[in-house]
Amino acid sequence: MQRPTPWLDDLLARRRSGYSLAQPFYTDEDIFRIDLEHIFQRHWLYAIPACQLARPGSYVSQWVGNAGVLIVRGQDGAIRAFHNSCRHRGSVLCKAGEGHVAKLVCPYHQWTYELDGRLLWARDMGPDFDPVSHGLKPVHCRELCGLIYVCLADEAPDFDAFASLAAPYLQVHDLDQAKVAHVSTIVEKANWKLVWENNRECYHCDGNHPSLCHSFSPDPDIAGVRPDGTIPERLMAHFERCEAAGSPSRFRIADSGQYRLARMPLQAGSVSYTLDGRPAVAHSLGRVNPADAGTLMKFHYPSTWSHFLPDQSMTFRINPISATETEVTTTWLVHKDAVEGVDYDLDRLTEVWIHTNDEDREVVENNQKGIQSLGYEPGPYSMAQESGVAQFVDWYCETLETPASHTRLKVVET
Repeated sequence: MQRPTPWLDDLLARRRSGYSLAQPFYTDEDIFRIDLEHIFQRHWLYAIPACQLARPGSYVSQWVGNAGVLIVRGQDGAIRAFHNSCRHRGSVLCKAGEGHVAKLVCPYHQWTYELDGRLLWARDMGPDFDPVSHGLKPVHCRELCGLIYVCLADEAPDFDAFASLAAPYLQVHDLDQAKVAHVSTIVEKANWKLVWENNRECYHCDGNHPSLCHSFSPDPDIAGVRPDGTIPERLMAHFERCEAAGSPSRFRIADSGQYRLARMPLQAGSVSYTLDGRPAVAHSLGRVNPADAGTLMKFHYPSTWSHFLPDQSMTFRINPISATETEVTTTWLVHKDAVEGVDYDLDRLTEVWIHTNDEDREVVENNQKGIQSLGYEPGPYSMAQESGVAQFVDWYCETLETPASHTRLKVVET
């Protein structure tokens, strides 16, 4: 397979490692189209928590760039994904972002599908029409410990290496016992890579995130990984204490750099993302010990980062809209038996990350505006503070340079 285009190949060849990317990577619609085709349409993408589909007939419809995806729980309890496009003349089947249906009925001409995608009824199509050949087009779909992933590729890359590595970390959080407490979706007027770059460092946290810094440490060893791969003694002590209590914690990193998991401590005295550091939910979600185990931080390029704590969990999903727009969806999960107003206050549960998301939106939008200006040129990353950013940019560039059919997810432990 050829690399995307010769001119992009030239841009990749001329980039300086340890520096931000050239302007077109953040502004050019042709590069954005290539990002969709070569990254978002070929890799596994986080979609939703499984508990969002609470019963048979529950569905979520969402966009991945220009691809509409419909995720539905069948009568057999299985979760499946399909292209949200009728096999008749292509109409969107489910217009709402989520809902509940007995069958999937096209609003245009009422073609009717079973929840497993089989075409059940199509009016006046003649005796030679074959309904079996006109079922919904499937999208690859996998569930991992209560998290749903989808892949738009004709042939999906391996998922099992990631699943086997991540499962022990996620299992203690019992996401199969969760419910959705709140969902927030915002649009950041910035390229999707800037959203990721901002996420992969806390160099900006002291000056921009007063609410978050009550509980989350801006220490670069928490947000990233030391360039030399070493682990500070205080972190190793935290890992060992959590693992002795049954909570897998130490760094696990894909050799490709595509995903990482680690259970990181919060600020001293804090056990959750609240302004006072105290639990946000009285009813724990999972079997995580000790109480101050902190947050299991998981990222998986290109679509998600997450925080899993003893009392709550949060998933973040990014969806690229255009070269300069990115949708960010945050979902707060609590135990299914936790009662709002009794076991948790919704404002207190969400306020830290509502503030943080809005602050990040302003940060990346200002970043986008500056990059679009005449005076922009790539600048150097701080290896003490922004090694995670450099790692993401390297992964992005190497992914564009590597044929998808040759990509293997080898795992190393540090």
